[in-house]
Amino acid sequence: MVTVEYGRQHQKVILLLHGGGLNCWNYCEIAEKLQERYHVVIPILDGHAGSDRPFTTIENNAAALIAYIDEHFGGSVALIGGLSLGAQILTEMLAQRIDICRFALIESALVIPMKGTQRLIRLAVKESYGLIRRRWFAKLQFRSLKMKKEWFEDYYRDTCGIGQKDMIAFMQANAGYAVKEGIARTQAEVFLFVGQKEPKIMRRSARKLQQLIPGSRLTVIPQRYHGEFSLNHPLEYAQTVS
Repeated sequence: MVTVEYGRQHQKVILLLHGGGLNCWNYCEIAEKLQERYHVVIPILDGHAGSDRPFTTIENNAAALIAYIDEHFGGSVALIGGLSLGAQILTEMLAQRIDICRFALIESALVIPMKGTQRLIRLAVKESYGLIRRRWFAKLQFRSLKMKKEWFEDYYRDTCGIGQKDMIAFMQANAGYAVKEGIARTQAEVFLFVGQKEPKIMRRSARKLQQLIPGSRLTVIPQRYHGEFSLNHPLEYAQTVS
């Protein structure tokens, strides 16, 4: 597993799982703010630019991350945060291992399957994959994601580094993921975040997780789109974590 790490000298470990199609830069500003107090580890998710493993399933990626924590951190860490695909992987980790972390920060996790969308992804990616390396097309996609303009070069580089097979695989997994009821047994203190301006199904997913996880806390962030919390407001995110 390939990781980027900050604050190695500290004992308390935070794991941050980036969004689908993004990469470690999703959390780099946050990690820089947290490294004075925490050992921050940002793994490159399977199938993404720089990863050493193809993407298979959310369940397999979650199991691999649990194995990584077992090997390097004695079976648990202080906190795990995740955005979008990373948040789905985090929910799966919580379901697979009840004591994998003390705190969990789940941002914009889709946990209600979108079967219609899932069926269309293979064709849509095959039709548009050749356009990914065209900057004008990448800029159109980038603008739709509501990210800070400073992220464009990172986004463009790492999107170009994702193979077609991996892109189809993780997008299909994202659209088809259903949260496991075993997450209700997690011992972690869980914080849920979703943007007020995200699609309705994302807000429904957040409420479903709140209902499933005893004691979890849901925050609907006013006037925010998908992923804006961690991507565009790193100081606010870091303050929430610490």
